[in-house]
Amino acid sequence: MKLLLDECVTRRLRRDFTGHQVTMVGEAGLKGLKNGQLLRAATGYYDVLITVDQNLPYQQNFSLFNIALLVFAAKRHDYATLHPLVPQALIALKTIKPGEVVIIRAAS
Repeated sequence: MKLLLDECVTRRLRRDFTGHQVTMVGEAGLKGLKNGQLLRAATGYYDVLITVDQNLPYQQNFSLFNIALLVFAAKRHDYATLHPLVPQALIALKTIKPGEVVIIRAAS
């Protein structure tokens, strides 16, 4: 599966998504694009956008895009906080479909 890691996601997470092709937004030449622009540019090239932007699902109508969204919902966005959520994310990636939004929540 082709995964696109948003600018706000720590680069260190990319190695945790074994078995997937992972690209950072900057590497894809999409750095600085606003959410709607990013989704339009990524659609057709990537299967899933991974972000920590918890507002994104409410700002865009994902059913209009041929890309899925996976959100890491955590108070902190550092590797130590997000890394424990990766196993849940890998499970979600097995069944996620274009237009779907999956939120992986950190324990409080």
